[in-house]
Amino acid sequence: MSVLYILLGLTLLVVGGEFLVRASVALSFKLNLSRMVIGLTVVSFATSAPELLVSVQAAMDGYSAISLGNVIGSNIANIGLVLGITAIIAPLAIDKDFYKFNWPVMMLLSVGLYFLLKNDYQIDTTEGIALVVALIVYLWLLINRARKSKKQESNEEVDDALATVSGVKIFLWLVIGGFALWGGSELLLKGAVDLAEAMGISAGVIAVTMIAVGTSVPELAASVIAALKKEKALSLGNLIGSNIFNIASVLGITAIIQPISMLDDTGALTVDGTKVLSQDIFWMLGFAAVLIPLAFIPKRFIIGRYKGFLIVIAYTIFIGLAFSG
Repeated sequence: MSVLYILLGLTLLVVGGEFLVRASVALSFKLNLSRMVIGLTVVSFATSAPELLVSVQAAMDGYSAISLGNVIGSNIANIGLVLGITAIIAPLAIDKDFYKFNWPVMMLLSVGLYFLLKNDYQIDTTEGIALVVALIVYLWLLINRARKSKKQESNEEVDDALATVSGVKIFLWLVIGGFALWGGSELLLKGAVDLAEAMGISAGVIAVTMIAVGTSVPELAASVIAALKKEKALSLGNLIGSNIFNIASVLGITAIIQPISMLDDTGALTVDGTKVLSQDIFWMLGFAAVLIPLAFIPKRFIIGRYKGFLIVIAYTIFIGLAFSG
């Protein structure tokens, strides 16, 4: 039954990714915004929904290790697995906004998360509010930058028929895509967790591997479909945006609802918490930081197939160490 859940979940997630890409490109015409911006907002919100649902429920049930592991693992998977596979399918072109604005925001939030956790081993309500405010400021700056930009994206291939899609149809596509992603993630997570528990794996390892990959499948589906359709700005924007949303909105909203703590009942740092601070979060920072040298060396502004292979190999090493540790 677990295998059936996983197969059904994957099917729904691919369908949801297809509807989200269609709706996002059509919406970019309606709002006169670049596809990079749409990828960083609409698609990222929708594909980050599984992480939010899992993290909030886990924190409310007292499993903070799953909340943190889910987000940190998903951010690692978004770059190590999703970006790597997407680049193997179709080399990704990088524009200047990536390294001048979007990547610095992702890196700042990633480093900020480390210091928040290192400070007192928790993310309280006030810190959760600060993360959400940071996301709102980022989105405001992002949209304003896009509206002031005179640059035309004439080099991107798009389906011109989407320019005439009605607002009602776009809304329906977003709803269908969102529900498909949610339902698919639920089925995939149930199947993955059942299999993991049968193998006797801890909650922290399950969260940073199985659950993280499960909740990253929407990003994988949306990005692969976008890459196949040559919507390269959308697929890269979706990944960077999802990492920003995972930290700022998923952990932020979760902490507002229920503070996230890595301490046990005696006030000591948990085993999973120790692993997060000593290993997992450094993997997340490393995968985020390596995007800059990959973007410039040896060929500028291109993440090609062999770079994609290197990223996937690094992710495989991370997974191996997670299970062996």
